[in-house]
Order: sequence, then structure tokens, then C-alpha cells
Amino acid sequence: MAAVYTHGHHESVLRSHRWRTAENSAAYLLPHLTSGATVLDVGCGPGTITADLATHITPGRITALERTGEALDLARAEIARRGLTGVDFAVGDVHALDFPDDSFDVVHAHQVLQHVGDPVRALREMRRVTRPGGIVAVRDSDYAAFTWFPRLPELDEWLALYERVARRNGGEPDAGRRLLSWAHAAGFTDVTATSSTWCFANDEDRAWWGGLWADRILKSDLAAQALASGATRDELTRISAGWRTWAADPDGWLSLLHGELICRVS
Repeated sequence: MAAVYTHGHHESVLRSHRWRTAENSAAYLLPHLTSGATVLDVGCGPGTITADLATHITPGRITALERTGEALDLARAEIARRGLTGVDFAVGDVHALDFPDDSFDVVHAHQVLQHVGDPVRALREMRRVTRPGGIVAVRDSDYAAFTWFPRLPELDEWLALYERVARRNGGEPDAGRRLLSWAHAAGFTDVTATSSTWCFANDEDRAWWGGLWADRILKSDLAAQALASGATRDELTRISAGWRTWAADPDGWLSLLHGELICRVS
């Protein structure tokens, strides 16, 4: 069930993941958080969202979960940097969470289900460890719904390559549109489905987003996986240059769609 994590933890990946906040990545969840709540943050990554959520539930507690101790250390460092208390850390697999039934008021996962081998089983586990009346909240990208201008062929190549590699790794890059169906299959009956976007359309945002993807396609785990899947170094170099061309265009615009769910546990 454990899929290969497509992105890895190269600096060009963390540059993106550390930009994420509760406000730009979990706004749909914030109205449902209460002071004193207990939260499980599945696939916490470098911990920026975890840290923000912790401030919304004080004096509650949040548990940051990652698949490996090395990945979890990234979140530990962020929590320590901010001087936060009320945060616990755990290594585990979302397919088989090492927590008793009814352990948390909220279980949250951002950009996780697209990378797991069995998202329905993962959602069942998230529901199991959520108390009756609590919430399972998930948000995932939908790569096929990403759209941009100008329509550079190199970015079309990037999308096709990314989706091929992600599926080869056992994931589902178009998870956003499937979240509702996965939740129903996992047994949820009280589900609110929404969507939101990230948009990059000014000089600074284009330079940042285009630059990090220009680097990721050449230097991150994705690059090695792409080469193993049959891509050539010349293809990756051309895609990298395409990202920089898009970033330098004053007319450049990019919108990334995400599916979101609030699932109430009965």
C-alpha cells in the first residue's frame, strides 16, 4: 500500500512546502477549529501548517505525523524555531495509524492522499481515530485541472511527465476530483466538498514558483524517478527552461486547483 513519495525532500521541494500556511492551505478547516481541541496532522511535512494549526487550538494539542523520523525532524525544527508547546510527534503510516479509536477531535491531511497506495483505507483509518462529532479534513491537488498562460509546450510536457511518474509510484495526481468518491467509499455520510486555488500571477510569485519547479525537475527525487521511467536528461532540461520562460513572461498566469473535504464523524 505504501506508494513512493514522488517529491522527496530536496531543497527545491521544501522551498514550496515551507511556504504553506493554515491560511493559504487549510482555510476551509479553520472555522471548525476550537480552543482546546486535539488534532492529528497526517503527513505534516516541514510543519508550517502544523505550527499554524497549533496556534488556533491553544491550549489544545496537535500531533505531527510523518512516515519517517528523518521527515519528522523537519517539523520538529519548525516547531522549535517558533517556540511552540502543545505539539507531539509520531512516526507512522496513515493506512494503519498507531492510535486508539476516538483519539482526536480533528484529523487533517494536506496533499497526502494523492501519494498513498490506498486512499480509501487511509480515510477509514483517519475516521477510526476521530471522536464522534469530530472532523476529518483533507485537501489535495488536481494536476489535470491546473491551467496556465501562455500555453508553453514544455509545461504540457511537464504535466504529462509528472502524472506518469506519480502513477508509476502508486499515487493519484488528480486526487482532488476523487476525494468525495473516496470519502463515500470509506463510509462517510456527512461530507462537505469544496475547492480552492493557488494563483501565481505577479513577477515575484512567477519567479518563485517557476524557479522552484525549474530546479525540482532537474534536482529532486522527481528527476531521478522521471529518468527511471524513460525520460531523458535533455527532456528534463527543456522542461526546466520552459518553467523559467513562463516565469519571465509578464503575462504569465498559473492557477492550481485543490479539492477539499470536511467529513463529520458520526
